[in-house]
Amino acid sequence: EVQLVESGGGLVQAGGSLRLSCAASRFTFADYAIGWFRQAPGKGREGVSCISSSDGSTYYADSVKGRFTISSDNAESTVYLQMNSLKPEDTADYFCAAGLLRHGLGFDLYEYDYWGQGTQVTVSS
Repeated sequence: EVQLVESGGGLVQAGGSLRLSCAASRFTFADYAIGWFRQAPGKGREGVSCISSSDGSTYYADSVKGRFTISSDNAESTVYLQMNSLKPEDTADYFCAAGLLRHGLGFDLYEYDYWGQGTQVTVSS
């Protein structure tokens, strides 16, 4: 059974940093793109960033460009999301997901086949 396990969430003050991890197992990691999504209370799930495990190309939502950095350790089948200059509006549950993304990097939820359970990020003002 495919597994994606997020970790690294927590409570941080505005302006602070967190690094999220997404550990993947039981699928061919290098064939997939990994995306980070978030869902704030009462809102829909939105894409944050994604990375191609095959060539390392990345894609970011405008709201996080310049603040968040996604990276991948293919040897460990783990993707990281370094989040700097956090804002209260970044507060959400963060999920990682894996998909083949046949149409290129992006945040189409239907293109992601596997999802983790999420990790909570709270940014206080």
